[in-house]
Amino acid sequence: MTIHMYYIGIICGLLLLAWTSIHGGNKKKLPPGPIPLPLIGNLHNIFGAPPHKSMERLANKYGSIISLKLGRLPTIVISSSAVAKEAVRKHDSAFSSKTPKDAVEAHNHHKFSIVWLPVDSGRRKSLRTILNSCIVTANKLDANQDLRSTKISELIAYCHRCSQTGDAVDFGIAASDIAINVLSNTIFSADLVDLCEKSEKKFKDVIRSITFQIGKFNMVDYFPVLKWIDPQGINGSTCAGFAEMFRIFGDFIDERLEQRKKNQKTKDVLDILLNMSEENDGNIDMDRNQIEHLCLDLFIAGTDSSSATLEWAMLELMKNPHAMKKAKAELAQVVGKKEAIKEADLVRLPYLHCILKETLRIHPPVPLLSRKAEQEFELCGYFVPKSSQVIINIWSIGRDPTIWKDPLVFKPERFWGSNVMDIRGQDDFKLVPFGVGRRMCPAISLAMRTVPIMLGSLLNSFDWVVEGDDYLDVEEKSGLIVGKLRPLRLVPISL
Repeated sequence: MTIHMYYIGIICGLLLLAWTSIHGGNKKKLPPGPIPLPLIGNLHNIFGAPPHKSMERLANKYGSIISLKLGRLPTIVISSSAVAKEAVRKHDSAFSSKTPKDAVEAHNHHKFSIVWLPVDSGRRKSLRTILNSCIVTANKLDANQDLRSTKISELIAYCHRCSQTGDAVDFGIAASDIAINVLSNTIFSADLVDLCEKSEKKFKDVIRSITFQIGKFNMVDYFPVLKWIDPQGINGSTCAGFAEMFRIFGDFIDERLEQRKKNQKTKDVLDILLNMSEENDGNIDMDRNQIEHLCLDLFIAGTDSSSATLEWAMLELMKNPHAMKKAKAELAQVVGKKEAIKEADLVRLPYLHCILKETLRIHPPVPLLSRKAEQEFELCGYFVPKSSQVIINIWSIGRDPTIWKDPLVFKPERFWGSNVMDIRGQDDFKLVPFGVGRRMCPAISLAMRTVPIMLGSLLNSFDWVVEGDDYLDVEEKSGLIVGKLRPLRLVPISL
C-alpha cells in the first residue's frame, strides 16, 4: 500500500507540475482547457479523430477559446466567429506568421516559400507582389480566360467519352488533372497530365503525397529533439517529393532557356520570372532556386484544394436532388442546356455561387487555420503567449449552430438574396474558407473563377448516376487538404 501511495504521489506531483507550468507559472490568465499530461501535454485529447473534429469537441466542453499544450507547443484554439473576428481585427500583426512544420523544411523550402515565410519579411512581400502581378490580378485572369475555357472543354470531352462507354468519372482525379493543367499552362504553356492516360499518375501522385505528408501528424513538430531522427520518415518523404517536383520544373526551365537563346519567347509566368532573374533589380533574388520553390507553392496550393471542393460540391448535389434540379434549371435558363459556360456568365448564376459557398461552409479544404504568435497579446480577457500556436477552426465555425440554422443540412438557399455573404470573411468572419487577414489565400480570385465554371459545365452537359452499388458517404481523408476518403465515382449521361 505504501509503495502504491508513493507512485500515486509521484503521478500527482507530475500532474501538478504540468498544470502549474501551463496555468500557474504565469500570473496571466490562459484560456480554459483540459489538464495537460507530463511530456505529451494534450496530444491524447486530439487523437482518435481528425484534429478539427477533436478540437470542436473540446470547444463544446471548454468554450470558444481554449488552451492546449501539444507536446512542447503551447496552442490556443479559436472556434467561434466572434473570437476570430476580434483576434484578426485587433491582433492580426501579432500572429500573422506561420507555425513552422518540419516537413516544409525539406530543401529549405520554408526559407523560399510565400506560404511559410514571415509575413513581414522582404522576400515574402516581393513574392506576393510578383504573384499578384503575374497570375491573380483581374487583367491577368481575364487574359487567361481562353486557356481555362480550353481545359474545361477538354474535361467535358473526356466525360462525353465516358458517357459513350459507360465508364465512371473519378471526380477528384478529373478535377485535379484540370486544375494542374490550368496552372501548368499558365506557368509553362504546357500540359503536365493527360486525362485519358490512366497510367500517367506520377506528377499528381507526387503532389498528393506532399500535401498528405505536410498535413500528417508529425511527432517532430511537437518534440523538436526528434528532428534528426525523423521517426516517421515524413521529412525524408517530403524531401524526395520536393526533389521530384524540382526536377520537373528544372526540365521546363532548361528547355525555356534554350528557346530564349534562339529568341523564341512566350508570355507565360515562367518567362516573366526569367526576365526578373536576368534584370536582377535588387528587390528579390529571383534565381533558378527561387523560381522552383515558387512553382512548388503554386502547385501545392492551387490543385488539390480546387479538386476537393468540386468533389464535395458534386457529392452534396447528388445527395440533394432538389439543389441539383435548381442548379440545372438556372444554367438552362441563363446559358442554355448543353451550351458552354463563359466566365462572363458567372455573375448571372447566383444559385451556382450559393452551392459553392454552402460546400465551402460544410467542407472547407483547409479546416484549421494555423498561425504563430510573434508577440504576446490579450484576447477576450485571456493571455496568448509569445511563440504559441494559434489555430482558428474554420470547420467548426462553418457548423456553429449559433450562427447557422440546421448547420449540418446542405442548404444553398441560406446564401440567397439578402443573405448573400462574402467568402473573404467580411461578414463577421462566419465564412472564411480561404483564411483571413494578412495570410488570406492570394489565389482566391482564380479559384472562384475556375471551380464554378467546372461545376456548372459538368451539370449543364450531363446527368449523373452513382457507379454500381457505391454509396454517397462523407468520410474525410487526412492531409493538408481534407478531401473525400473514398473517390466519388459517377457515370455521366449525355443530355
